[in-house]
Amino acid sequence: MKGIFDLLEKIRVRPGMYIGHISAHDLFIFLEGYQTARQELGIELTQAEIEFYDEFQPWLQERYNISISASWAKIIEFYTGSDERAFHRFFELLDEFWGRHEQIGTDLVEQEIEVVKAN
Repeated sequence: MKGIFDLLEKIRVRPGMYIGHISAHDLFIFLEGYQTARQELGIELTQAEIEFYDEFQPWLQERYNISISASWAKIIEFYTGSDERAFHRFFELLDEFWGRHEQIGTDLVEQEIEVVKAN
């Protein structure tokens, strides 16, 4: 089974094929569904996926210096002015998120890639 980050790269390039249209909100819902499906099937998330799901939202709130309960998609949309622009900005922020402490992020993504290759 391929990991979420491989899938996100495919969505970045061809969003319509995976989530219908270019939408941060739809991407958020898709990612929540991915997490739920893995839990329902008893498939554990990888360490990189756990870090994303546990830390991306708090990191984003700290980055924008806000403390509201809105989803990361709504926060990004607020700052970009549209759901479509928020979709593109998400990927920029995701790259920044992984680069925030390069060694840890690089190690986790490399672990994810090794898991994907092994499967």
